[in-house]
Amino acid sequence: MAEKSVLHGKYELGRMLGHGTFAKVYHARNLHTGKSVAMKVVGKEKVIKVGMTEQVKREISVMKMVKHPNIVELHEVMASKSKIYFAMELVRGGELFSKIAKGRLREDLAKQYFQQLISAVDFCHSRGVYHRDLKPENLLLDDGGNLKVTDFGLSAFSGHQRQDGLLHTTCGTPAYVAPEVIGKKGYDGAKADLWSCGVILYVLLAGFLPFQEDNIVAMYRKIYRGDFKCPPWFSPESRRLVTKLLDPNPSSRISISKIMESSWFKTTIPKSVRSKEEEEESNLEDGGKKKETETLNAFHIISLSEGFDLSPLFEVKKREEKEEMRFATTQPASSVISRLEEVAAKTGKFCVKKSGDMTSVMLQGQESGRKGKLGIEAEIFAVAPSFLMVEVKKSSGDTLEYNQFCSQQLRPALKDIVWTNSSTPV
Repeated sequence: MAEKSVLHGKYELGRMLGHGTFAKVYHARNLHTGKSVAMKVVGKEKVIKVGMTEQVKREISVMKMVKHPNIVELHEVMASKSKIYFAMELVRGGELFSKIAKGRLREDLAKQYFQQLISAVDFCHSRGVYHRDLKPENLLLDDGGNLKVTDFGLSAFSGHQRQDGLLHTTCGTPAYVAPEVIGKKGYDGAKADLWSCGVILYVLLAGFLPFQEDNIVAMYRKIYRGDFKCPPWFSPESRRLVTKLLDPNPSSRISISKIMESSWFKTTIPKSVRSKEEEEESNLEDGGKKKETETLNAFHIISLSEGFDLSPLFEVKKREEKEEMRFATTQPASSVISRLEEVAAKTGKFCVKKSGDMTSVMLQGQESGRKGKLGIEAEIFAVAPSFLMVEVKKSSGDTLEYNQFCSQQLRPALKDIVWTNSSTPV
C-alpha cells in the first residue's frame, strides 16, 4: 500500500503499525478532524477463501455494541471492492504482554489493570457478548496507562448458544482457555471468560503462566485438574481470588459480582473506567424501569435487522444470489413459526419440522428441483425481552429456487411482522 495514500477522501494512510494473517494495521489521520486512528485493513478474498466472513461480520457487530473506556473503539467501517477498512481508536502504549515480558508487576499495578479488565468484561457480558480469547496480547495500554480490550474476532453473542444455553465452539489460546471449553460438552461464555481473567491475573502477579508444559496434552491435563501453585510472594487475598477464578468446575467458579465484592479487588474503581452508559444509569434518580425501546437502542440493533446488513461488505455474489436473510421482530417466536407454517401450507410443497423449544423451523421441500429438494432453515434468537432476530438460510437445493421462494412468497408473508428502523417497537 502506497505511503500517504488517501482512503475514501477522508483518511490519510501512513506507516504500518503491525500485521497478522488476515489484516494489516496502519497509522492513519482523519483529514477532516486531524485525529489519528489505527486503520485495520482486511483483504476480502483471503477472508472469504478461509471461510472467515462470519467472524469478521461478528467482530464489526460486537465492536459497534460495546462502547466502554476499557474497550478499543471502532469509529467506522468502510469497504472497497477488495478490502474492508476498520477505523479504530489508536492505542499508543502497546500490548500489556510486552510489560509482563519484562517481569511480574507490582501488586497495586496488577490490581489496577485487573479492575479495568473486569469492568470491560462485565460490560460485555451485560450486553450478551463473550470475548472468548482474553489474554495479555489482546490487552492494550493507552498513553495514560489505561487498559483497553481488543480483538473481538472470536467473540460470541448470547444468541450463539444452543438450546442447552451453552456455547459449543472450541476456541481461544491454549494456555488461557477454560477446561470446559476443551471438554467440548458446551460451556457458559461468561464463566469461560472469567477463567481467562484468572490466568491473566496470575500472569500479572507472577510473571509466568500458571499452567506451563512443553506438551500441550500435559498442559490440558493440568488445566482440567486446576493443577497450579501460587508463588510465595502472592498476598493471601490475591491468592484466594486467583484460586476461586481458576476453579476447574464452572458451576462453583467465582462470579463477577463476587469478584467485585472480594477484599483484594475492593478498592474504589477509578471513575475513568466506568462507561458513559454506567454513569448515566447511576445518575438515574427515577427507580422506574427503562422502556424496552431504550434497551433496543443500547443494542443498536447491529446486524439484526435489514436496516444494518453487513452483507454488502462481502459482496462477491450478486445481491440476488444471497443464500440467507435476516430480520428482527417484536412478535413472539410462536407468531414467526405460525407465519412460516402458513407459507409452507400455502405452497403445498414443504413439510415443516419445528424444534420443541421454539428456536428453529425447517421447511423441507417435497419435490426435486434443479439441485435436489429445497431445504430452508429458520433460526430464532432472543436478543432482548420481546425482541427476536430470525435468520433464514438455504440448507439444501438450488440457490435460484430459494431466492425466488424468498422474494415471491416468504418476504411478502413476513412483511407486517418485520421490525425496521423506521417502525417503533412497542
